[in-house]
Order: sequence, then structure tokens, then C-alpha cells
Amino acid sequence: MPIFIHRSRIPAPAEEVFAWHARPGAFERLTPPWQSVEVVERSGGIENGARVVLRLRIGPFSRTWVAEHWDYAPGRQFRDRQLKGPFARWDHTHRIEPDGDSACYLEDRIDYALPLGPLGVVCGGAYTRRTLDRLFTYRHTVTRQDMVAHAASRERVDRWMRKENTFPAAAQGGSPMHIAVTGSSGLLGSALVSFLAGGGHRLTRLVRSPATAGAAEIEWNPQAGRLEPNSLEGLDGFVHLAGENIAAGRWTAGQKARIRDSRINSTRLLSETLATLSRPPKVLVCASAIGFYGDRGADLMSEDSPAGSGFLAEVCQAWEAASQPARDAGIRTVLLRIGVVLSPAGGALARLLLPFRLGAGGVIGSGDQYWSWIGLDDVIGAIHHALIHDTLEGAVNAVAPQPVTNRVFTTTLGTVLGRPTLVPLPSFAARLALGDMADALLLASTRVEPARLLASGYSFRQPELEGALRHCLGKHG
Repeated sequence: MPIFIHRSRIPAPAEEVFAWHARPGAFERLTPPWQSVEVVERSGGIENGARVVLRLRIGPFSRTWVAEHWDYAPGRQFRDRQLKGPFARWDHTHRIEPDGDSACYLEDRIDYALPLGPLGVVCGGAYTRRTLDRLFTYRHTVTRQDMVAHAASRERVDRWMRKENTFPAAAQGGSPMHIAVTGSSGLLGSALVSFLAGGGHRLTRLVRSPATAGAAEIEWNPQAGRLEPNSLEGLDGFVHLAGENIAAGRWTAGQKARIRDSRINSTRLLSETLATLSRPPKVLVCASAIGFYGDRGADLMSEDSPAGSGFLAEVCQAWEAASQPARDAGIRTVLLRIGVVLSPAGGALARLLLPFRLGAGGVIGSGDQYWSWIGLDDVIGAIHHALIHDTLEGAVNAVAPQPVTNRVFTTTLGTVLGRPTLVPLPSFAARLALGDMADALLLASTRVEPARLLASGYSFRQPELEGALRHCLGKHG
């Protein structure tokens, strides 16, 4: 039977790496964004007898995968074997070996067999090896980076909690924060919740549907102005990401109103409610967008640059202003102006992938407009950084340090995918397809620098565009 092994050194103690794998959110963190995997059912964690049922989607098709954990050795090893799924056999050993007190080796060993015997090997053997290599290169990179991020924050969180002297004794020693999140089912929110859960933090989600019994959820209704204040007492931090998807459809008058109202009303309700609490959170991180700056050509925008003009700029100004009640109440408030988020699971990149993979991609408009981008993991990293760094307050640009023109973006994406980029999308065609949205999202030039993030010591996981695209698309070269 074939055996696949991927082994790498993780700069964190073995016990902490094992604990990270055992926490809620680890599986989601380890699932690459180019794979469509849904957890249908889960019983237990990684201990013996725990089971998980997954639904794998490949194009229009789906396949169920049932796996069971066994051979559990606390702090060192756990295994999972396929009970039902696409392989004839699958036995995956996760082994963690100490390398001194502050590092370890993470080894994934998979004993597997393809269906159809020798025919399966001939038809799918090489493809399977390449797929496993892509998968575990990604998984080990995420594990390493998450462990470094959580370790770096542990001492700061502990120092912050002791300084405040308002947290329970159990919070000492870098123990978890209690953080509430809105928009937790979206692209950013789901990734953030998984990351924070992996760090051992306690999460509470604000949801618009009735709260699930036994779940850490709070029901709210921003449009109706309904949010129970008592449910928010005693939080350590709050992250507000909720809002209508700005690229969900053409910007009709009704869609513009939904985009505007969903952001302003929810932020105002949340800020006013937090301001009334006897034990409010120490920090509120509110999503905003670089649309605040409008279309500014090649001028470099920092957090001190004035607002621009146009629909998005006006929405962002009102959106940020709606957080004023929280600031007036003494809550440290960070307004995270987020750029173009790179992920094949959603957003602009997801929409570009099909035409580019078909060789039908090219520059949009003149190609000279600047796109200030950021990898999904760096958005999550910036939010985490803002939660724990008490020097950050006010506007903070969440963009990579190297914005590029659309022409450079196009060429780089084509290089990563191994496809030509010879089919342009003229400005008139973009406007015909998308209306006003094309001018704001595709044709506007917004060149932004992350001045405050860098000054506060944030280290980007993927500071360069090609590396960011290769990571999120699994194209490691």
C-alpha cells in the first residue's frame, strides 16, 4: 500500500501543538480554502471512538466521508481511519514529537489504498500524491503560523488582564479571552472564529435566527433594534463583522439601502448597547473598508488621509461614525479598513478564478488602477492583533504592505495558475455587467498602506502577492 509522510518542525511545545489539534476550530483551520468540505455530523473531538461525517464537493458532485478516531495517546498522537469514503483504505496517524521544551516535530503519515486496485493506481496514483502534498504543505504552514501567533499573544494577554485587574483569577497565565463576534457565518467571521477557538479563547456568536439551545449564541435583530444588554456583560472583546455583501448583486436603489442600513444600523445598535453596560468589553473591533478613501489614483493613502467621495466612501464614513457611542463610553475602538480579501472560498478572487483557469482572464479597464489586497489569514491576524494590542485605536488599514495595479495582479494570478492573461475586460463591459458596482469595486484606484499595523509590530504572514496567491490556492511551485 502507498504511504505518504509529511513532517516539519513547529516552533511551539509539543503539548501546546497537541492541544491546538484537540480544540474546536482546528479541523476548519486545517481545511484548505480551495476544498469544499462540510462537517455534517461530529461526535467528540480526537479521542478514541470520536467520529466525523464530512461531505466533500467536487464540482457538481458530492461524496460522504465517515472517519473514526483511534489509537489516542494524550500529548503525542491520534489517528483517524476511514469507515466510508473515496479510498479503499485510509489510516492517518498524527504524531507530535518534542524537540526540546519549546519546539516539536509534527508528522502526518497516511497509509492508503485507491479504489479499483492497480487500475486506480495507474489512473489516480500521481494525482493523489500531488493532492496530498498540496494539502499537507498548507496544513503544516497554517499550524506553524497559528502556533506562532497564539504564543506571541499569550504573554501580552496575560499582562493586559493583570493590568486591568478586572478579570477572574483563571484568566492569569495567558488563559482565554471571552470574545463575541457578529457576522460569524461569513467568509471572515467563520475563519476568525476557528482561529480564536484554536487559541483556546471562548467565543459567543450573535445570530439573527433564534439562538440554538446549548450553543454559545445570542439572538439579535439590528433592523428592529433588538439586542438584550445583559447578554453582553463581562466580555473581554467584541468583533463586529456583520453587513450586507456589497457584491451580492447590482447596486439598485434598494440594494444600496440594504448595504448602507445593514452596516450603520447594526453598528449603532451595538455601540449604544455596549455603552450602557456596567462591565463593557475593553475593546471593540469594527469592520470598515478601504472604500473610505474612494478613487484616488496613484496617491498613497494612510489612516490620516481624508475620506473620498462616492457611495462606498459615504457608507464607510457613516459606518465608522456609528461606533461613536462606544468610543464615548471609553471602549477602545478599532475601525479596521479592510482591502480586497484573497480567498478562493469567496470574494473577488473566487469570482476571477473560473475565467482565469479557462485562459479567459485579463486586465480590467486600463489595468492601471491600484488594488490594495490582503490574504484572508492576515485579515484574521490583524483582527487578533487589534484585540490584544492596547496601543491600537481608531482607523487601522488592513491591507498588505505592497498594493499592486490590476495589471500586476492579473499577471501574477496568471503565473500562479499557469494560464495566459490575454483577454481584457474593457471598462464599458464591466459597467454593462455590473453597473455602478464596477466603478467602485473594479475600476477605482485605491492605493493604501498599513501604516498603523506595521508601526504596532504586526508581522504579515503573506506580505507579497504571489506568495499569498500560492498559499491560498495550494500552488506551492
